[in-house]
Amino acid sequence: MSETSRATREAARLALDERVARELQDRLPLLAERTVTAITAEVPSYSGTLTGQMRDKISNAVQIALGTFLNLLEHAQGTDPSTPLAPALDAAYALGSGEARSGRSMDALLAAYRIGARVAWREMSTTTVRSGLPAATVAEFAELLFAYIDELSAASVAGHADELASAGRARRRNLERLAQRLLAGEPEEVLLPSAERADWPPPQTLTAVLVPRTSLRVPLAVLSPHTLEAGEDLPGAEPGTETGVLLVPDMHGARRRQLARVLHGRRAVLGPARPWHRVAVSFRRACRLLALDVDPPEDGAPLDTEHHLAELVLGMDPEGLADLRARALEPLASLPPATAHRLAETLRSWLLRQGRRDDVAADLFVHPQTVRYRMGRLRELYGDRLTDPATVLELTLALAFPERTAPAGE
Repeated sequence: MSETSRATREAARLALDERVARELQDRLPLLAERTVTAITAEVPSYSGTLTGQMRDKISNAVQIALGTFLNLLEHAQGTDPSTPLAPALDAAYALGSGEARSGRSMDALLAAYRIGARVAWREMSTTTVRSGLPAATVAEFAELLFAYIDELSAASVAGHADELASAGRARRRNLERLAQRLLAGEPEEVLLPSAERADWPPPQTLTAVLVPRTSLRVPLAVLSPHTLEAGEDLPGAEPGTETGVLLVPDMHGARRRQLARVLHGRRAVLGPARPWHRVAVSFRRACRLLALDVDPPEDGAPLDTEHHLAELVLGMDPEGLADLRARALEPLASLPPATAHRLAETLRSWLLRQGRRDDVAADLFVHPQTVRYRMGRLRELYGDRLTDPATVLELTLALAFPERTAPAGE
């Protein structure tokens, strides 16, 4: 230890004579056994665990700890004050670390320390009083014993906290690596060991969700604790991107609506639910929808790829769509732009509403006679091609969505 402990400082002025110290040392095995028995009886977490070899191990640890304490008193005047408790404190630190690795809180161990201090004092005080030590010395002895137990407790608390912090950092790193591998589309035989290292149970499905990084905290607080997060080094993302990714377990079927409610108002984009090891498909689709710059719902709901499959299909090859559009609308190319736009708009509505003139008029907010006139112009321009299935298919694809799906400048 780098600093002199309170127990060491106090021991320097309370050295036991050799006779009393030896008598206390002789009682250590009995004291250790009674301490373990009390701990087993009074601490539920240890009631079924301190048996066999484990009981012997704890009993030995109690003897070492109290033996160190007695050695400190017996030789206090001749020891280096910076080191006498180091072995005992190191052992206590390791004990706290072990509790954390076992998945237990510090509550049980601190209770064990309190019980150990009580039992140790009851046994030691009997010996010291019987040995004729003055009352004031016995009181100082008690104070020093409890200070020593406090130092052991503090060392165990530190070991427990450090182990949790270290394990937490390691697990976070493993979870981050797993998320990156999932987004990169690595094979299942690579993903399974990565999930095991991260102590992450693979779900049935994962759904990729794009969310601004500033809005990740609230969804993470209410979604499954097994939700994975990736905010940096996203595949295909520009450096410094402000978009984060959540990989949410088992939000397929009816639970997708629940996910949408959690993400309401957060400018999120939902990919499709996919088998967990194929979530890269979900991620790429969400990214494509985001790149299409589709208007988000006015009610604040997230953009859902399931509602925009047609745009996604047509948007997979923007240049191909632009070429298709140019070829399909070639008969309108010689008209003034405003006229060409009105006729293309009318043709689009006509195709999507299967030629129902009144429905087209209502869609365009024009008189049915206007629709009739415009369709007459279009038949003059296209001729028999308006009845050709191949031409109708190309026109439907070319006009299915506003022209912004084509590259700028077309």
